[in-house]
This record gives sequence, C-alpha cells and structure tokens, in this order.
Amino acid sequence: MRMGNWFKILVGRLIPQINNFEIMMNAHPRIGIRPIIDGRRGGIRESLEDMTMGMAQSVKELFEGTLRYNDGAHVECVIADTTIGGVAEAAAAADKFRDLNVGAVISVTPCWCYGCETIDMDPLMPKAIWGYNKTERPGAVYLAAALAAHNQKGLPAFGIYGRDVQDRDDSSITPDVQEKLLLWGKAAVATMQMRGQAYLTIGSVSMGIAGSTPVPDFFQDYLGMRNEFVDTAEITRRVNLGIYDHEEFKRAMEWVKVNCKRREGPDYNREDLRYDRENLDRVWEYSIKMAMIFRDLMVGNPVLARMGYEEEACGHHAIVGGFQGQRQWTDHMPNGDFAETILNTTFDWNGIRRPYTFATENDTLNGVSMLFLQLLTNRAQMFSDVRTYWSPEAVKRVTGIDLEGRAAGGFIHLINSGSTTLDATGAMSDAEGGPVMKPFWEVTSEDADACLKNTTWMPSDRQYFRGGGFSCHFRTRGEMPMTMCRINLVKGQGPVLQIAEGWAVRVPDKVFDTINLRTDKTWPTTFFAPRVNGIEGSPFEDVYSVMDNWGANHGAISYGHVGAELITLASMLRIPVCMHNVPASKVFRPSAWKAFGMDKEGADFRACQVYGPIYG
Repeated sequence: MRMGNWFKILVGRLIPQINNFEIMMNAHPRIGIRPIIDGRRGGIRESLEDMTMGMAQSVKELFEGTLRYNDGAHVECVIADTTIGGVAEAAAAADKFRDLNVGAVISVTPCWCYGCETIDMDPLMPKAIWGYNKTERPGAVYLAAALAAHNQKGLPAFGIYGRDVQDRDDSSITPDVQEKLLLWGKAAVATMQMRGQAYLTIGSVSMGIAGSTPVPDFFQDYLGMRNEFVDTAEITRRVNLGIYDHEEFKRAMEWVKVNCKRREGPDYNREDLRYDRENLDRVWEYSIKMAMIFRDLMVGNPVLARMGYEEEACGHHAIVGGFQGQRQWTDHMPNGDFAETILNTTFDWNGIRRPYTFATENDTLNGVSMLFLQLLTNRAQMFSDVRTYWSPEAVKRVTGIDLEGRAAGGFIHLINSGSTTLDATGAMSDAEGGPVMKPFWEVTSEDADACLKNTTWMPSDRQYFRGGGFSCHFRTRGEMPMTMCRINLVKGQGPVLQIAEGWAVRVPDKVFDTINLRTDKTWPTTFFAPRVNGIEGSPFEDVYSVMDNWGANHGAISYGHVGAELITLASMLRIPVCMHNVPASKVFRPSAWKAFGMDKEGADFRACQVYGPIYG
C-alpha cells in the first residue's frame, strides 16, 4: 500500500509506544520567569504589581505559543508565585523552580529594583533580563545595574532592551524585543534538553576520522551529557537472537516493499560484485533490522521487556548517536546507509514522527552539530561530506554551461556516502510551492510520499561497502535556504563552531549529471552556495574561501537561515564561533561579552576562555 494510505489506516488506532523516547523527553525542563519589582511598600510596589506580573505573563504567552520541545510539545513556563522585591522572594522563587524542573530563567521588570538582592545566583542556569524602555519607570536602569552585578559575579546573563521608548500604558512586546526573547528562548530550550542526555557510539572510530573519536570531557563539560558505548557485536547478537519487535519488522518489510524496493535503481557494481535478487532481499531485511536495533539501543523499546529482555528495553537514554560502519563492519555486513537515512527522516513504517539525530561514521562532532540544529529548528538534519568546490570556470570547462543565479559564483558539492535524511530532497513544499523541510508535526502523508518518490535506492558500491547495502540517491531541490555548521575541537583552544548560511541551488540537468558521474552516482547530492561578502581575506570572500576555511570533512546542514540562533546557543554553552556570515545586527550574546573588546568575534573567544565551559 502507498505511504499515504498506510498512514491514514494508523490514524485513530491506539498503537503502543515503540520506544521510551516519549517518556525520556516527557519530563520537560521548564523556563522560569522572575517578575522583579521595586520592593518599597506603601505605594510604589503596589502601583507596579499588575504591570510587572503582566510582563511576566506576556513572556509566558510568547514562549508557550511559539517555542516547542523536541517531541513537538509546546514549551512550558513557570512564573514565580509573587513579584520579587528582595532576597527572600528571590530564594522562594528559586525553591519553586527547583521543584518544577526549571532549567533556565528570565527576569522581567518595568522599574528600578535592587540588583544584587533580586538576581538569580545559580551558576548552571542560563539567564536573561528584560527591562522595559519607558521613561516613567526606569526598567532599563535596573537592567544595567543587574547586568553589572551578573558580570561582576561571573554569572553571564543576556540583556534585552527595546530600541524605542514605550508609553507607560503600552504593554506590548516590540518586534526587536521579541526577536531577542525568542533567540534566547530557543537557545535555552536546546541547552536544557541536552543536559543529562547521552551520545551513543555504536562501534568505534571510523577510518581514522578524528571526530569519530568521542571526547567525554567535551560532552560532559560543555553540554552536560554523558557518553555511552556499544560494540557492533550487539547488532549481531540482537539479530541472531531476535531481540527486536517482530510485529514491527513485518510492518516495516511491507512498507519497504512498497515505498523503497520498487524504487531501486540500477546496480552499477561490476558484474562479479552484483548481488542476485535473493541477496538483495537479504540485505533489505538486515538493513531494516539495523534501523530498528539502532533506535532501540538509543532510546529503548518496551516491547523488548514483554519479550523478556528487560535490560535491552531500557536503551541508553541517547538524544543523539552514531554508527562506525566503515570499515570493520561494512567489509562483511550491510552498511548503515538505509538505517541512518530512515532514522534521520521524519517518517518511517510507524508513520510521521520526530527524527532521531544520528551521525554517519560516528562523527560525534558532526552529530552534536546536527543536534544543535535539530533542537533549534525541530526539523530533520542533513549529514554530508563537504566534498568539492566547483568554480564557475570549472563547471564551464566540463559542461560548457555558465552558472547563473545564486550558483553564479560556484557552489560546494555536499554529498554523503549513501545516507542522509529524505527530508533533504526538498520535495515537501511550503504555501508558495517552494522547497521546505518541515517540523515533523507539520509533515503530512503527502509530504512523505513526495520525498519517497524523489528518492532512488541504489545497491551500494561493493568496492566501498563489501557487505552491500542500499544508498539513497536524490538531488536536493534548489533555492532552499540552508545553514551549514560544524563543531571542531582544537588542542589548547577547545571547541569552536563554524557557521555558513546560504542556499541549496538549482543547476541545469547537464551540470548535475556531469558532476554526479564524476563523483558517485549512487549517493545523495546537494549543491550549496553560501552567502559571501567579497571582502578580501574574509572566510566569506567567495565560495572557494568558505570551502578553504571549513575545519573538517563533514558538515551538518539545516533548513533555513538559523546562524543567529546557533551563535546565541554557542555563547550560552561558551563555545566561541570562529567563522560565520550572520549580519552583525543579529548577533546576540551575554552582556558580559561587550566588556572583552570592540571586535565581537575576538571578544567571543576571550569571554568563553575566561568563563570556561558551563558544566566544567
């Protein structure tokens, strides 16, 4: 049956949870809102109560109506029981927040208040302060005083202050304030959701890739996460002993038969390396089991407990994972291409669902980069090799075609060895008919069908993957806004983040066909043109400069221009950004960063060095 019909059958049917990811993410961390007030009673405080609580309520409504958790639920906020005019009320708010799983706090005020008596003092809690810009009541004065106290005490906080003076009876959130509130809110929610989770490594180091070597200190100190490790022998054990949901496997086999096997592409292997139909079917079966087992290892599966495998049912509490694959596994077993693709996609045989962030070749640093993007956008993420820069001259030489539009300055060929999210086909469409990658709760069965129809499943190149496999093959639909990022570790410096906003570009078929044949005609392709500035010596002088300055062989790619969100998140985690093309007006970091010099990027490095990792 078609994907759309299959999904409709499931609507309204009570299906048991296939894993404990819902349980794992359901104890949502909350944002605490602290309404700060002038504590002088006898008229002043009383006159400000409604206005101050109104500010807190407006922030709550903004966050709860706009922000979402990784599972699609709306973000939850908690307002302190009373306004905070002194240390006793500040302590009472902290006690309440502790009991209600608050993981980040924002203070709001329209007036002067007592700085050190009212600020939040928890060193692990991301903080922001919004002070009204009004002449009748000096909320901005408190903002400045409280930020000075935070900076003096080494407790970084984000300051939010509107550009235009508002009238006393104007309780609206102006657009510039809303923009900063949401930048902070998205970063805070991402930070809270990572804390206490795990990165699961399945296997070991892939092909000597440095990022494939997990560095537990980085995960613990900067992200508040732990590392879990499982040998690939566990895959074999679970397959051989049947430690997976057999009913789900039957459902998956039927779904793959209809949606994938009938879209198999030609086998480009040498004749002596081509599998017959029986062996191709065997590879499909094993690949499906790998996908199910990877997921169960990450987040568990209550079905396994009912089968008598209580330990296996628990999973590893992993919000992100990766599979070594090459070469010890892929030299004799099916590769992870199908499993990695389907995990990173917003749908499978169980219907529409959140994507599981999962890194090819267990590149942990690219997996974390994907996780940042996924938590900030709630969309599926691409994992790609940053493979080749194609200059306009090189394209002209091999195809005879002049590049035009956003591709006129050349492009970077993003391609992965057979796996990336099917959402990256760009086959979903927005209201105007343009290509889009949607949050999973907006994905429809028609969207899923479109992605599947634009994907061909190619028998994997058995000179690369001796055990076979199936690699997804597609070309990303052009003119889709995208952001590429990458975390790198530098000895003596620590982690640094690179960001490049740009577009997936449209090129003539002849250009694609020529480049596709020169690279690998069984793998998925995205042609990416970053936004450049033409400034000599800049890493964004031209497209070549972006490629030349990229710090690793992989990149994580998201729909949309979300570089500003990444910069705010990185500063919250105290990870400096070494390269970005985000407009200066969109850069939002803690107030203390302004005290480290006038060059924003240098100040970012100095501040992160002084404050150190948030959990370190």
